[in-house]
Amino acid sequence: MEKYKIPTLTIAGSDSSGGAGIQADLKTFSAIGTYGMSVITAITAQNTHGVFLVEDLSKEIIQKQIEVVFDDIPPKAVKIGMVSSPEIIKVIVDTLNKYETNYLVVDPVMISKSGYSLLKPEAKENLIKYLIPKAYIVTPNTLEAEEITGMKIENVEDMKIVGEKILNLGPKYVLMKGGHLDGDAVDVLIGKDIFEVYKSERLNRKNTHGTGCTLSSAITAYLALGYNIVDAVSNAKKYITDAIRYSFDIGSGVGPVHHFYKFDENK
Repeated sequence: MEKYKIPTLTIAGSDSSGGAGIQADLKTFSAIGTYGMSVITAITAQNTHGVFLVEDLSKEIIQKQIEVVFDDIPPKAVKIGMVSSPEIIKVIVDTLNKYETNYLVVDPVMISKSGYSLLKPEAKENLIKYLIPKAYIVTPNTLEAEEITGMKIENVEDMKIVGEKILNLGPKYVLMKGGHLDGDAVDVLIGKDIFEVYKSERLNRKNTHGTGCTLSSAITAYLALGYNIVDAVSNAKKYITDAIRYSFDIGSGVGPVHHFYKFDENK
C-alpha cells in the first residue's frame, strides 16, 4: 500500500493543548507517513502547566468508534494510550477481539508529567489482566513499570528484570523506557529472543510534553510501514530524540516536542 495511505489507529485521550494524547499521536502518524485515525476514550482539560480535569466517554461511543473504523478502514497497527477505567479497558479489549490486530502497541499511561492520575486505581487490575497480555509491545516508563510490577527500578539491570516480569504477563515485547533515570537516555527492548539496548544522548530541553505518547505512536507507525520490531523501535527512538532536540516554546509551562521538525526549514 502506498505511503501516507497506510491506516494507523490511536485509542487514547484527547489533549486540549495539542501536545500529547490523540493530538500527538495523529501528528506523529502524519509526520512518519501513515494515515492516522482515532478513537477518543476521554477528554482532558490541560495545557502546558498540567491536567486540570478528565472526563471519560461512554463505553458505547468508544465501542462504536472502534467498530466503524475497523469495518471500513482496518488499521495496519493500533496504539492504545490513556484508558482510565476498568470498564473502558474491558470494552476496548472485547471489541478488538472481534478483529485482526497484528500490531497492538500499549502505552500504559498512568500519571501525567504534572502528577495528575490518568488511570483509576481500580483499573490497574484490568490493564494487567486483559490489555497487556493482548499487546504486541508494551512501552512503560520506569515509574509505570514499577506500578505494574511493584518492583523498584534504579538502573539498566533493574529495567531488564522488571521488563522480563512484564513480558511474563503475555505481550510479545516490552520496551522499558529509562528517561526517568540519571545518565544517558537508555531504553531496553525485551522479548523471548531479543534483548536490545538503545542509548542516546540526554538532551537538556524544557519542552518535553508528549514524549511518551509520541514514542509509542512512532513505533506504531513504523510497524504499520513494515519495519521489524528492532528497527521500528530504533527509528522511533531517533524520531523522538530529534523531536525533543527541536522542541519549542508554546505556552508558559512545559511546551511540546516538534512533531514536524523534518519539514521545518527554520529549525
